[in-house]
Amino acid sequence: MSEKPSLQPLLDKYFDYLKYERNLAAKSIENYRRQLASICQALTITDWLELTVDHVRQVLNQARRQGLSPRSIALRLSALRGYCAYLVELEVLSSNPAKAVQAPKQGSPLPKQLNVDEMHQLLDFDDDSLLAVRDKAMLELTYSCGLRLAELADLNLKSLQDDGQLRVMGKGSKERILPIGKTALKCLGEWLKVRGVLADGDEPALFLSKHRRRISHRQIAKRMQLWAKQQHLDQDINPHKLRHSFATHILESSGDLRGVQELLGHANLSTTQVYTHLNFQHLASVYDTAHPRAKRRK
Repeated sequence: MSEKPSLQPLLDKYFDYLKYERNLAAKSIENYRRQLASICQALTITDWLELTVDHVRQVLNQARRQGLSPRSIALRLSALRGYCAYLVELEVLSSNPAKAVQAPKQGSPLPKQLNVDEMHQLLDFDDDSLLAVRDKAMLELTYSCGLRLAELADLNLKSLQDDGQLRVMGKGSKERILPIGKTALKCLGEWLKVRGVLADGDEPALFLSKHRRRISHRQIAKRMQLWAKQQHLDQDINPHKLRHSFATHILESSGDLRGVQELLGHANLSTTQVYTHLNFQHLASVYDTAHPRAKRRK
């Protein structure tokens, strides 16, 4: 594998360790082998005892020059960290030089969203069983208001305002008032008619489990996934995806980033910009129609 035979014996020993002691799959070991082969080609040392932090940086710099993505560079660094940890265990190295080097920033992964047709597909079910009525109210309310999972689970009866709005306690104990769409209001009304079947006494929780207590985060996620499967959606569904779909659809229709920020309860506009993943074409369209110096003369 390596053009530097003096580095090879410990590498072979490491691969045996991964196979027989760590019980890694053959594919995983092959990935390590490939990464470490590239690392060896980038190194100027002939003995692992010589490995320093500067050599690790040298490996990453060469990966950048080769045009590798931040994710690929991070994987290379991770492979080297694992190998160096093994060399520390063998007392070949006194410390792990790869730990002193930071992986490149990979950016925030953008959450995926359902398009409008997929959202209709998810919500278009007519089941009058108790749990289905509850679940539809939860799904509609999450999408209508862009709720976080914790916000949905923590809702109480008193969270519903007489004027058709929802009082939500968000991150950092920051309260916000949200409008509830007419479809969600209708579904909430249907749920409130039968909620008493599960509610004991003066139970404050808006949504209850079949065990007659506030529904848990895990139960909410499980039920949403069940409906995704039942409605034949070929992707996972969770409150975060519904929240992101809400933000995306509102933004696409209105172009009002500040408004979406308020609805989502984001402290900073930059958070909303990442969350809603505006594409360049949409931004360019907004710019062309809104900026005084960009408007075309007729």
